[in-house]
Amino acid sequence: MVHFTSHEIRDIVISMLVISVVFAYVFSSSNQINFISLIPVTMISVGLGFVFHELAHKFVAIKYGFYAEYRLWVEGLVIAIISAAIGVVFAAPGAVYIYGQNISPEENGKISIAGPLTNIGLAVIFFVLSSLLTFSPILSIICSLGFTVNSFLAFFNLLPIFILDGAKVLKWNPVIWVITTGMALIMVAYPYIIPFLT
Repeated sequence: MVHFTSHEIRDIVISMLVISVVFAYVFSSSNQINFISLIPVTMISVGLGFVFHELAHKFVAIKYGFYAEYRLWVEGLVIAIISAAIGVVFAAPGAVYIYGQNISPEENGKISIAGPLTNIGLAVIFFVLSSLLTFSPILSIICSLGFTVNSFLAFFNLLPIFILDGAKVLKWNPVIWVITTGMALIMVAYPYIIPFLT
């Protein structure tokens, strides 16, 4: 059974709000759009991607019988705010901590890949919606940003670096790691490739 502590809910909400605000700040600076009006946009396009990524880890861990809880990293939130002030966002607001013994490489790999797969799924949804909602500028912005950010989140988290999901996925199944990382890379590169194909 999935259970959320009040402390965990608080950490998720704070992390989502900070991530949404810093992305709204950076996006408004580069596009001359009102910062405040962009916060609801980034909450949908970016905040949900972050939350669903972490919840995917939690749900799969619980499926395997482990206790899992999200905890924010104050340092990560501070870094996100500072990096946004210079025009980029490096966000590591927190992570799902998994408690249990004898977690197999397969279980750890499947728990880890759940987050990036969720971002890939969200990116695909935003991409499809962007072609259907061209009549609304605000919805187009949400979908465009949602596709771009979720594609990047998937690719970044699949990098084979010790603290990221990719290292655990690679250890479990290199073929699945190559396929999912390749998908994420194509999605990240898509906006840059299209101008050369049209």
